[in-house]
Amino acid sequence: MDCIFCKIVKKEIPAKILFEDELVVAFPDIHPFAPVHILIIPKEHIETIADLQDKHEKLTGRLVMTAKKLADKAGISQNGYKLLFRVKKHGGQEVPHIHLHLIGGAKLSENIRPIK
Repeated sequence: MDCIFCKIVKKEIPAKILFEDELVVAFPDIHPFAPVHILIIPKEHIETIADLQDKHEKLTGRLVMTAKKLADKAGISQNGYKLLFRVKKHGGQEVPHIHLHLIGGAKLSENIRPIK
């Protein structure tokens, strides 16, 4: 499998790991949309949200709760932040591995574009 996120999970590609447990890993996005832009991914390779099954209920909860904890740690909880899943091609998903975007640290619009 040639999945970049799986390679990060396996420590084959370096990444600044902000959080890791038995289910998920979190690291900064390399193309941030805001001052805080963190990706939270499952360690298990699952291509899209559309591929989730009932057995993944704990995992999906862990993704969201990890985002909440990282938002608190980054100091963006009080003013708010955005959580975003992109699903498949029409949803804008670029990497075929589920990833939850935690985006904040600035006033966000509905148009999500990388910061320059």
